[in-house]
Amino acid sequence: MVFKKLLGALGVGGPTVDTVLDSGAVLPGGSLTGQVRLKGGSADFDIEQITLELVARVEAEQESGEAEGVAAFGRFTVAGGFRLMEDEQRSVPFTVALPWETPITELYGQALGIVLGVRTELSVAGAKDKGDLDPLTVAPLPVQEAVLEALGQLGFGFKTTDLEYGHIRGTGQQLPFYQEIELAPAPQYAHAMRELEVTFLANPGGMEVVLEADKPGGFFAGGHDVVNRHVVSHDGADQRDWNTVVDAWIRQMVASHGHHSVPAPYGHADTPYSHGHHDDHHGGHRSGPGMGTAVAAGAAGLAVGVAGGFVAAEVVDEVGDFFEGDDEDDEG
Repeated sequence: MVFKKLLGALGVGGPTVDTVLDSGAVLPGGSLTGQVRLKGGSADFDIEQITLELVARVEAEQESGEAEGVAAFGRFTVAGGFRLMEDEQRSVPFTVALPWETPITELYGQALGIVLGVRTELSVAGAKDKGDLDPLTVAPLPVQEAVLEALGQLGFGFKTTDLEYGHIRGTGQQLPFYQEIELAPAPQYAHAMRELEVTFLANPGGMEVVLEADKPGGFFAGGHDVVNRHVVSHDGADQRDWNTVVDAWIRQMVASHGHHSVPAPYGHADTPYSHGHHDDHHGGHRSGPGMGTAVAAGAAGLAVGVAGGFVAAEVVDEVGDFFEGDDEDDEG
């Protein structure tokens, strides 16, 4: 991004900031590296703090309907306590650790429509201003890629993915939102489910894989959801027969006639994952308050074919509109 003047709290003639992330996708739980480049203003300024904030575009269900907004999910102080001289140029390198539950934004190099960003906040002489916002690209962990690859090989088709504000009960979820990856059923399971939703909740020791199948009802009963949760390790991901493992998970769901829960580790056994009947799409997952003020983001449709066995489907490319709109708000 080009240098941007901090016109709000700092005023004309203040320092400018440009955050440059190192090229390439990062992994959940991995290190995000880059540089914050500063350019001095028309006078000397005391830089009290340089902060990076991770933000995501999320969806939240409210009484008035579904809303779209921005949620923060990480904040890091990377520098501060120095004087930036008039017209001085300075580069501040940084390395920060991404949360393990950071959503993935691409699969096999194809964008999925998830919008993540890194916002830079500069604190100068008691004033704060958000001067830079850069897109963040996150690739899947080996286990995530293996599970999705297996689903693709079994015939499931990628439909879309989004971030839902709320908490999945009975899991070790840490972030205020979770990612749902929606798949069309494989032909051999089309009679047993309308849709399959996959959520990954990673942590240093492994991964919780939450599967939700939307099962059709009979002549006298509506459909219902079946939810299974499986815990897998990061170790040995390349040594398992994931097609067999994942197919067994799906067969277990198909055989279930009601709601299924797996005892939750990580200290949550007393609050097992539960999922009730619901008419709305995501209502059964969510607990906790609404998100508050929503910041709308534009969208442009884009058809993308995802490799690894996934069938081409419609996804949303919102990155450009999201960041352009946010920049306009900052500068205004």
